[in-house]
Formats: sequence, structure tokens, C-alpha cells
Amino acid sequence: MQGYRVQSARTVTFPGAASFGHTLAPLRRGPRDPCFRMPGDGAIWRTSLLPTGPVTARITRAAANAAHCVAWGGGAEQFVEMLPALLGADDDASNFVPRDPTVAAAHQRVPHLRLGRTGLVLEALIPAIIEQRVPGADAFRSWRLLVSKYGTPAPGPAPDGMRVPPSAEAWRHIPSWEFHRANVDPRRAHAVVGCARRASSLERLASRPAEQARQALMSLPGVGEWTAAETAQRAFGDPDAVSVGDYHVPKMIGWTLLGRPVDDAAMLELLEPMRPHRHRVVRLLEASGLAYEPRRGARLPVQHISEL
Repeated sequence: MQGYRVQSARTVTFPGAASFGHTLAPLRRGPRDPCFRMPGDGAIWRTSLLPTGPVTARITRAAANAAHCVAWGGGAEQFVEMLPALLGADDDASNFVPRDPTVAAAHQRVPHLRLGRTGLVLEALIPAIIEQRVPGADAFRSWRLLVSKYGTPAPGPAPDGMRVPPSAEAWRHIPSWEFHRANVDPRRAHAVVGCARRASSLERLASRPAEQARQALMSLPGVGEWTAAETAQRAFGDPDAVSVGDYHVPKMIGWTLLGRPVDDAAMLELLEPMRPHRHRVVRLLEASGLAYEPRRGARLPVQHISEL
């Protein structure tokens, strides 16, 4: 870290064991996300654009129940103020009592799983829009291309290639042909630009009750139930936001809890007794390693929008 002035630092201590890796994992948009890196030394690097400016943060384990963060950039001080919420310190699972035996086993394996909240709506919403109705790897590539071109350099000693997400202003002015080059079709591109135009009002949703905020998100053109849930999970730490319409989640829930795939309606019926922790159940199954879905065939090749 020599040669860079540390802007701010903080250690967050939890009342029991903590796994910040599990908490932060949903923020990673693919293995080559320019805003999220895991170089293999136990550290997680994350960039963000806060109201006070851009930030690069390096988060490491300080103890079994503590994480330490060092941050650089104009947004560094605000980032460390928000750090406890990001790492799940505000997550309240006190009324979560898993009755399904598989869910109970998952909870026993990772009782320290916490759901974090970024408090940043647009930063969670735009990649969710890009991920609508396309294979994950294809969406991750689109995100990487757009952020690499229209984001800004990460402040501080960030790993090579890291970028700060584009501002709302930058998203608003990305030309249509650049979305096309990144394989983002016009419908998703229009939704991204439209949401970027409403950035200020969108950020105010972070102060509303999560369910109310999800409903407000779904009033936006191009934002449906899946996109609102994916946003709420990350921006609000919403423990009940189910990704209805997801290609994998209903199948995973069905195979894991019943031994067969199910559709959205059956998934919601299975998860209903677990309200208001339905998303928590999904994360517990994933983080515990108990989530099951039979291996699929080779992934389909990228379908470029020029071929549609």
C-alpha cells in the first residue's frame, strides 16, 4: 500500500462469527467484474460511486468475528460509515425459525450468514436490468464492457483493471450503438437510460420499507418483479425479495427441497411458510452448499442481438 495515502479505515466487529465473503458475494457480477475483485490473498476489493465521490475499498478478515476495511478516494469516509450495513450488521434474523429440515440443516451449516445492504439503488438496478432474460455470462460480459469504457479509474492501489461504476450522467449519455456493441438490446438499453434519468428519486427509495420500495421499482418502465427483487436484495438487504422469473432459482428450490424441478408458482408456495425470509432461505441453501440442481449440458453460445 506504500505510495498511496489511506483515506479512511475501519474494523467492524460482530457479536459472533461472520463470513463477509458470503455477504458480499451477490455484489460480484461475474469473475471479471471490474468493480469487484478477489485476488486470492483473502481480500475482497470493491469499487463504488457514492454521493461524496468514488471509492476503492479493500476488505479483509481481522478475526473470526471481525472484518477490516481500508478505503481510498473521495467517497472513502462515507464508505466506511456504511460498512457495517454492507457487511450485514443491520440484518435481523431473530424471528427466522426454519422448519423445513433441509433449510434447518443449511442454517446450521452457516448460522453466521448475514444479508448486507449497499443503500445504492441505481448501482444495483442497472446491472440487474442488463441481466434480464439473458444467460449470466453474457450479461457479465456486457457489464464488464460498459463499465470498463464508461466507468472511471479506481482510486488508490486497486488491482489492475478495476473501475468505478459510471455515474447516472454517464449512463444517460451512452450512445445506442455502444449498448449494441456490448450486446445489450434496445429494450434493456432504454430501461437503463430511463432509470439513470430518475437516479435522484430512485436513491430515496433506500429509506422506504423494502416491500414498498420494490413496488415503486416495478412502476418503472422495463423493471419487473425479478429486476426489482434483485435490486432490493443488494440495495436494501431485503430478506424476503424472491427472484420470481429466474431461470435457475425455482429449479434449485424444487430439486433441493422436493427432489424435482418446480415453476415459479410452486416455488412461491414452498417458500410461503418462510416469509418474511424467503430470500434468506435461497442464500442459506446456496452458501451452505446444500443447494442442488442436476448438471446441465453445455452452455448455449452467446446470441448477439444483431442475430435476433
